[in-house]
Amino acid sequence: MAKGNVLKQKDKKKIKETTAKSKNSRSFSSLYAKVDRRKAKSISGAILLLLSIYLFIAFTSYLFSWKEDQDLIISTTFFNFIFSSPDIEVTNWLGKFGAWTAHLFMFKWFGIASFAFSFLLLITGVRLLLNIRILPLRKTYLVTFIGIIWFSTFLGLMTSRVNYLGGSFGYAIKEWLTSALGLFGAILLILVLLFVAVVALFNPDFKAIFQKYFPKKENSTSADKNNNAFAHSEEEDDLDEEEIDEEDLEEDEEYEVSFKDDNIDQDEQEDDEEDIEENEEENIEIDEEAESDDDFEVITKKEEQESPIVKPQSEIEENEADENEFSVEVPKNEKELTDKDLNKMVEDFGPYDPKLDLASYTPPTIDLLRKFESNQGGVTKEELEQNKDNIVNTLANYKIDIAKIKATIGPTVTLYEIVPAPGVRISKIKNLEDDIALSLAALGIRIIAPIPGKGTIGIEVPNSNPEIVSMRSLIASEKFQSSKAELPIVLGKTITNETFTFDLAKMPHLLVAGATGQGKSVGLNAILVSLLYKKHPSQVKFVLIDPKKVELTLFNKIERHFLAKLPGEEEAIITDTSKVVNTLNSLCIEMDERYDLLKLAQTRNIKEYNDKFVQRKLNPENGHRYMPYIVVLIDEFADLIMTAGKEVEHPIARLAQLARAIGIHLIVATQRPSVNVITGMIKANFPARIAFRVLSKIDSRTILDTSGADQLIGKGDMLISTGNEVIRLQCGFVDTPEVEAICDFIGNQRGYPEAMMLPEYVGEGAEGTTLDVDDELDEKFFDAAQIIVTHQQGSASLLQRKLKLGYNRAGRIVDQLEAHGIIGPFQGSKARDVLIPTDEALNQHLNEKGLR
Repeated sequence: MAKGNVLKQKDKKKIKETTAKSKNSRSFSSLYAKVDRRKAKSISGAILLLLSIYLFIAFTSYLFSWKEDQDLIISTTFFNFIFSSPDIEVTNWLGKFGAWTAHLFMFKWFGIASFAFSFLLLITGVRLLLNIRILPLRKTYLVTFIGIIWFSTFLGLMTSRVNYLGGSFGYAIKEWLTSALGLFGAILLILVLLFVAVVALFNPDFKAIFQKYFPKKENSTSADKNNNAFAHSEEEDDLDEEEIDEEDLEEDEEYEVSFKDDNIDQDEQEDDEEDIEENEEENIEIDEEAESDDDFEVITKKEEQESPIVKPQSEIEENEADENEFSVEVPKNEKELTDKDLNKMVEDFGPYDPKLDLASYTPPTIDLLRKFESNQGGVTKEELEQNKDNIVNTLANYKIDIAKIKATIGPTVTLYEIVPAPGVRISKIKNLEDDIALSLAALGIRIIAPIPGKGTIGIEVPNSNPEIVSMRSLIASEKFQSSKAELPIVLGKTITNETFTFDLAKMPHLLVAGATGQGKSVGLNAILVSLLYKKHPSQVKFVLIDPKKVELTLFNKIERHFLAKLPGEEEAIITDTSKVVNTLNSLCIEMDERYDLLKLAQTRNIKEYNDKFVQRKLNPENGHRYMPYIVVLIDEFADLIMTAGKEVEHPIARLAQLARAIGIHLIVATQRPSVNVITGMIKANFPARIAFRVLSKIDSRTILDTSGADQLIGKGDMLISTGNEVIRLQCGFVDTPEVEAICDFIGNQRGYPEAMMLPEYVGEGAEGTTLDVDDELDEKFFDAAQIIVTHQQGSASLLQRKLKLGYNRAGRIVDQLEAHGIIGPFQGSKARDVLIPTDEALNQHLNEKGLR
């Protein structure tokens, strides 16, 4: 029992000791954690750099002043020399302490080799303060200390007494070695030690060095080998020697690689691990220059071992006995262009300028837009006070107290922000929407409960005298003029009278809905006018689809500047439903072609591609071209769905899903935002939506996923949703004469020869149509056959241009040519194959068919 108690007491003592140690370690770790390591490194680095400079100056001064200072230092102690004798004067540049420090290092220790300590402090201080790796620390310290000891010993052997060359250390080693080995034996020993240290640390290739400075004489034995009777034996001896040399070379290379892997890489990897630990704590990137250099050396040696070594001299010696000469031709590596070579085109010709074709083009002037001035006087103070009192009284009738109310005047609507008293339910105020409208005797009261980002409830009340927001004020605003967006659009002003702009390229598509006469067409004109004022014709193209045939006809005047159309079409504004289907499918073909170009250029979007093309890094001979943005505007989308249905919905859904990255953006407008018009597939790909006044809450929820559009007041009053929040705007008013003046201004300038041509698309009906041979041929059939065979191109667009035909008639002629075996079948976006090679063969073919 006694032994057990003793053991328990010992265990308790051990437990107390371990707990005390753990507490001490925790206290030290917590203290260490409080220290800013970056500051500590910077301070330490600065101190080491100062010491390095101090030692270098002291040592240098000691070389000139040691005779005068040495007697003073030896004759007294350190304390008396530094502190107790103020009358003592020394000649060292750094005073007494500098003289004593230099005497300690240079005389007492290692002599002139002590300069290496200043070098070590220098590289360490630079590493800590500036994080610059001059040399690997571990290996440098090892080599430097070995060098200090060797130089001190060697210089000590060269002197007969203690002095600053070898120091006391060198003299002591000299006395011990000379007594044991003699002077010459000691010199031989330290030379051997120097050789061993150089081989162990650097492993130089002595054979390569010898061959470099003492090359072999070429063709020295060629005449003897041809004329000597013992040529055969000499060749065998040479072969044996070469085999031995190759084996030695392989062993040397293997030893070299393994040695570097084991020594240099270990030392430098340890340094790198220290850097990684330090930089992880400081969140600094790791400098891997030295590590990459070492890897490069080892890899090149392995590559030299694996790759065949061509030795011209040895091959000549081995094959001199052969009658035919044997030569080895090493293929040259293909030259890679540097950044300077890649940018040579830009330096010679400058970056590509897409505006150069229409360099004289000037954008429309601001004078073409009218400036509307409101004479109604805006919102009066009496109106604000009356509306405020009506709101407060109406809420008080239902026992709802208000802590604070604030009014913000907009161009057409005034926002009253109220802060309800604590305990008031928001839904209770929301349900009083009709009662507040009745008390204010106003149309279109809209309650926002709560306002996003604020702790208030908003009540939007229409002004009795609304102001007109002119398009001129929006275009002239600094926010729009200084916009760096790819497709900047300015729509109107918010309730706080701020100009609202957005980038269509980031939307990336826009869905517009509103009842008839609520400002939808004016909003579409505002979008087009914004782009016309900001972009050059080479940067953006419009595809305008107008089933009503009268809304967008004014833009026909800018066909050669900003519009795109199908080949062979007379008008750029598309009004026929069948042509709408072909145009949308043609845009799908354009989309696929652009994605192919992006794939070849290794870019992700149209902006990166055009930047690369402007820098002349893409060759037009490989099919690359500058790609303008394409804005597709579809008015009266409901009419297209009613007449074409899925034929329109399918390409629009494809464009909405895929066309964002290649610069094709859709703006779809409709009067009826019902679910059978705006389907789920289309709605999912249109995150940006604009709602003018609609007639029911169901329509508002369909277009915006929330109510509110049914409570607008019309005449350009709208809500825009960009996916985050719903913003109320007053759309800028641009009248028809203004649009006409802008289009005339652009159309009167020099433009392109024709509108931008979209890829040709032949409908699915043309693919499966087969005509009877006995059907009546078109009167232009023979002329068309002649043109097709002459140009060896079977396309309807060629016939439209050459024979001045419409698209439908050219398509019928193409079908007839296919039925009579002159051209091949439909091949999608590619032209049809021409089956008749020459005009003579065409005449013979027509005669055989009995057509002539």
